[in-house]
Amino acid sequence: MFPHHREREQPIFSARAHVFQIDPNTKRNWIPASKHAVTVSFFYDANRNVYRIISVGGTKAIINCTVTPSMTFTKTSQKFGQWADSRANTVYGLGFATEQQLHQFAEKFKEVKDAARLAREKSQDKELANTALTIAAPQFSQDLSDELQSPPVMCVNGPEDKLFRSQSADITLSSEKERIKKMLSEGSICEMNLEAELFTLQDSNSKLVAALHEANANVEQWKKQLLAYQEETERLREQVVELEAHGGHGPSDLLKDELTQSLEELEALLKAKDEEIHILQSKKAEYHEMEHDRDEAMHRLREMEMRNSDLERRIQNTEQNLSNSLEERDRMDSEIQRAIEILDIKIFDLNDLRQSLVKLIDK
Repeated sequence: MFPHHREREQPIFSARAHVFQIDPNTKRNWIPASKHAVTVSFFYDANRNVYRIISVGGTKAIINCTVTPSMTFTKTSQKFGQWADSRANTVYGLGFATEQQLHQFAEKFKEVKDAARLAREKSQDKELANTALTIAAPQFSQDLSDELQSPPVMCVNGPEDKLFRSQSADITLSSEKERIKKMLSEGSICEMNLEAELFTLQDSNSKLVAALHEANANVEQWKKQLLAYQEETERLREQVVELEAHGGHGPSDLLKDELTQSLEELEALLKAKDEEIHILQSKKAEYHEMEHDRDEAMHRLREMEMRNSDLERRIQNTEQNLSNSLEERDRMDSEIQRAIEILDIKIFDLNDLRQSLVKLIDK
């Protein structure tokens, strides 16, 4: 009958924390109640409408506190909080890993305290819930002896088997992750090499295109200048011929020398412009070769993108399978954790009942 009584209590909130108790002598120093972080849970008994805070380390109850409306949970630092239990004549302290965990526990404590206050207003006699085990102990002796004779290991065979399967799933998932990483690295390296080559070709192509556009613009400008120079040369020649035809009425020798020098400079300039035009035409041929190389690189890049798309689809399928496996493992872990918590509580209650029976026998 006792296990049925305990089944009425269900965990409603759990958190991991380091548990401390105030030094009963000094009332100032904290004494660690656990060597490492343990599970601290709020339990609710729907039949008796009672809330309890319970934490079990091994077979020892570290915290067994019935929440009352007069209790107050106080945050003393960013990750530490405390409350006093007048029935146990002690003060409990909890050290959390993060500030968020402390905030969540404080909010749940306030919520449970308010619910306990409402329960007391409805029924004053339910405050004596802590004496229920002692009152019910004589009636549960036969059931307890049966339970003590049965091997308790059978209660955890299911979770242990699930835990073994979870570890096997971890090994499979790890190998699958390594294979995915290898596939991703191979595809990424090839894609990076092609992108680097394409980037180099595009950079060279853009420079050549800019130079070609600039050359074409310069060629048009030079053609106009050349035409203007040719017209100026013809005009100067006509002036020279006209001046020579007039004989004495013509210009002086100094003017002739200046005209001749201007004519030679214009011819030299025309020759230089012709050479620049030939150079630009040769660069244009190189530009066509670069365009051909770019087209080949684009073709190779498209092929690699198709391969990469296929690889991504395979990776997405693998990731989906991996996600499903992880969800299944998390679900199994939560079931294991819940079974362990309930098993710890039942072990504690059995131990508590055994002590009560010993006391009754001694009496």
